[in-house]
Amino acid sequence: MLNREEYEQREQTILAPYAMKSADSEGREYEEPKHPFRTDFQRDRDRVVHSNSFRRLEYKTQVFVYHEGDHYRTRLTHSLEGSQIARTVARALRLNEDLSEAIILAHDLGHTPFGHSGEEAMNHLMKEHGGFEHNRQSLRIVTVLEDRYPNFPGLNLTYEVREGLAKHQTTYDQPNAQASIKKKGHATLEAQIVNLADEIAYSNHDLDDGLRSGLINLKQLEAVELWQEHFSKNVSGPEKIRIRQTIKAIINAYVSDLVTQVEENVRLAGIKTLTDIRVCKQKLVSYSSSFEMKNRQLKGFLREQMYKHYHVERMADKAKRILEGLYTTYLKNPKILPPEIREQMKQESSERVICDYIAGMTDRFALEEFKKLFDPAERV
Repeated sequence: MLNREEYEQREQTILAPYAMKSADSEGREYEEPKHPFRTDFQRDRDRVVHSNSFRRLEYKTQVFVYHEGDHYRTRLTHSLEGSQIARTVARALRLNEDLSEAIILAHDLGHTPFGHSGEEAMNHLMKEHGGFEHNRQSLRIVTVLEDRYPNFPGLNLTYEVREGLAKHQTTYDQPNAQASIKKKGHATLEAQIVNLADEIAYSNHDLDDGLRSGLINLKQLEAVELWQEHFSKNVSGPEKIRIRQTIKAIINAYVSDLVTQVEENVRLAGIKTLTDIRVCKQKLVSYSSSFEMKNRQLKGFLREQMYKHYHVERMADKAKRILEGLYTTYLKNPKILPPEIREQMKQESSERVICDYIAGMTDRFALEEFKKLFDPAERV
């Protein structure tokens, strides 16, 4: 049997000198015995996967509400697809795959129902009570809200995973949650690559879902350089096969450019240790300048042609009205909340407890709850 000590020794031998080794972790907030054959980061990944919050991602919106179709991405499938990209990049760069995977699988646990529209609505409702941001909520889930263990709240994840959540940044993620993190400077390189693995996953899979739904079409994509480069190389077969092979090729182009550029950035910056990464003044995780221009063009296309599409705007408007209705109704009359939720109000403010409750809902549960509270014909 390959035990934990042997696995940790393999990491010391195989991984880059600046990679985060399991044996060097800052540890957990609450001390626990080590596992005989799993490293700490492997245990973190498994704890995330077995959490209630992770399972609920199956019915949380990426762009399309779950009942719009069975093949559109959800927060769960996005997290799984992102984890494969993060693992590939980490492996190619001789970084700790398990750490990157644990971070990216946990990074969306705090999302509200109905995607970023729900998050905007919740942040507006909570503006006088600390606001709401889904990465901070993910951190709150893994440190406080998950209730699975007798001796501590949350999941008691290692410091490095919690740091990765607190310092996760993309176009749509600016958590500003570093007050709870003791180490200054940049997070591990494993955490930094999660930032772009997340973006690669959602940009390309939103592109796929946009085409599948008809919100965007191939004619519009003629103006997108990345699409044209790879679509023209896949000229045979039915259109749906050409589309899928093109998106596969674009993801591969993203990952290949990222791996090559990060390796070059690390070399030019003279990175030798993890400390070098934390204090480095240069950006270590990036695309090449030429590829970054193509990336910005694709993201701009998606923003204008898909995310601002009237159909998506209608869903977003409906989502905000649903969450606002639930929040104000619960706050006005907490007696209609489940007893275990009311009990939590003895420890924290009503606003924060209600926020936690709504943020934990799936799209399906939120829609059903809204009907129960506002449709006179619906059984409560």
